[in-house]
Amino acid sequence: MKKANYEVVVLGCGGIGSGAAYWLARRAGSEVLGLEQAALSHPHGGSQDHSRIIRLTYHHQDYTRLTPHAYTAWAVLEQESAVPVVTRTGSVELALKYGPHQRDIEAYASAMDAAGIAYERVDGDEVVRRWPQFRLNEEVDGLIQPDTGIADANKGNAAHVALARAYGATILDHCRVRSLRPFEGGVDVVTSDATFTCRRLIVTAGAWVDQVLAGIGVSLGITVTQEQVTYWATPNLHAFAIGRFPIFIWHDDDLIYGFPVYGEVATKAAIDASGPPVTTETRTYEEDPERVRRVEAWLAKHIPGFLGPKLYTKTCLYDMPRDRNFVIDTLPEHPQILVCNGAGHAYKFASLLGRILSELALDGRTSYAIAPFTIRRPAITDPDYGPRFHL
Repeated sequence: MKKANYEVVVLGCGGIGSGAAYWLARRAGSEVLGLEQAALSHPHGGSQDHSRIIRLTYHHQDYTRLTPHAYTAWAVLEQESAVPVVTRTGSVELALKYGPHQRDIEAYASAMDAAGIAYERVDGDEVVRRWPQFRLNEEVDGLIQPDTGIADANKGNAAHVALARAYGATILDHCRVRSLRPFEGGVDVVTSDATFTCRRLIVTAGAWVDQVLAGIGVSLGITVTQEQVTYWATPNLHAFAIGRFPIFIWHDDDLIYGFPVYGEVATKAAIDASGPPVTTETRTYEEDPERVRRVEAWLAKHIPGFLGPKLYTKTCLYDMPRDRNFVIDTLPEHPQILVCNGAGHAYKFASLLGRILSELALDGRTSYAIAPFTIRRPAITDPDYGPRFHL
């Protein structure tokens, strides 16, 4: 017979949820329950694939205050599990020197200055000198940061879940939540299989968050979009190996980012936050050939050797508040319920966010600077707040 009462239930075991289950179980052991509606590591949401960018570079000091701690949280998991999750590659961020998106480079530099994070500002000639794979015919402003790397989502999620179980947590997949019934001092979580009672509930449901919260009259105003990444079987494996080519981010109206060879014997690139609005029911798993064409055109101009026969395109979902900032907070009406939304750019922070949620659930406070990510801000509370998704 399943245990029915828990100290904490985590609803959604993707990147952030699996991180929360792990950090909670380190302290609360068998008093932790994680619930996942589909199979663990399923391809339907946002926490999947081999490679996600982890970086100290960010557009605002609200994030650069946290980025070093993200690396530390992953290091704890790696030490305990003996599973390597983070691979450092270095990065170069680029924008046209006199274009409107040079301000993005300035914002990143300013945010890192505020956090005391080291970086280099370089021009296009220096970028090409270090990485002759680039073709930069326009004047560009570049920012190099050596600690950028790859966070392996498949490995990170699996290690979180395995160690959570090792500490005594129960993780149930194929267990869909039907409703939430808050009461003073706790929550009944009604699933397709059973009803579980907990003192604290953590909702990390990604693109499903508003559906989960609708029954208790709460909406974060999330926009769900269908995004995609494409892999190319480049013949130039040596030139695009880790250690010989960095992660790159091109700041423009199409924010294009890409990886050296990792996970597949192929390179990978995409346009950030460029997909159409969908729902979890209407999304498809089909590529958008127009976005592939735009990425290929940019690569052919600027990094031609990166390309090769297209291996495949993989889709995922972004779930974004109107200001595309995280949500990490308790519900005002139900303080026993914690909600965390990663805004389509949180995987690098997944283990740290799990740690923060564990502290909030067990201690009622955290030492990390999360005040900017309150659920009480206008982007969440004001339905007329205009969406701003560019980072």
